[in-house]
Amino acid sequence: MRSACLIAILGTGLLGAAPMTRLERQRLVAHLEMTESWLADEVSGLTPAQLQFRPAPGVWSILENLDHLVVCEPIYWQDLQKALKTPIGDRRLNDSDDSVLWYGIDRTNRAPAVTTELPSGKLKDIKAGLAAFRKLRARMLEYARTTNDDLRGHFVQREQSDAYQWLLLISTHCQRHILQIREVKSHPGFPNK
Repeated sequence: MRSACLIAILGTGLLGAAPMTRLERQRLVAHLEMTESWLADEVSGLTPAQLQFRPAPGVWSILENLDHLVVCEPIYWQDLQKALKTPIGDRRLNDSDDSVLWYGIDRTNRAPAVTTELPSGKLKDIKAGLAAFRKLRARMLEYARTTNDDLRGHFVQREQSDAYQWLLLISTHCQRHILQIREVKSHPGFPNK
């Protein structure tokens, strides 16, 4: 009898499948919502001069920060989709969830973006940029709210993280750029309205 039940479970693919806990889901959704809202608050109502202000050579403007997010978040979403197609495995992770969250607020370790994720230079309209960002973020939020995928069992090679941490990292990456935008706005040379 036991072997028949085990075979039935294995046959359905449910053994080892573990959806997010209620608390994991709440935290992920809250973080994704929070960074979307913060980003919109930080960039809305700015003048073209403020959006394009560069505090120093090599430092991104506010518009370039948004452009970067519009470029890279679809890449990160694709990385997640690829990871979900891989077999569930037991891999050791580099970081804890707390480390992923800390990444969003710790700007002491700055690394240049990879070439494919640099601002495209095509974004000229803040409203269009926010609309593109929000469109994908809505998909991410819907996924985070409803998925029963085993996000802990799938591995994202790029950051040596599980898929749950990768979704959290997408949001904390946005948070880093919100902080970068705030740094630009706090510069003494930032244009007045």
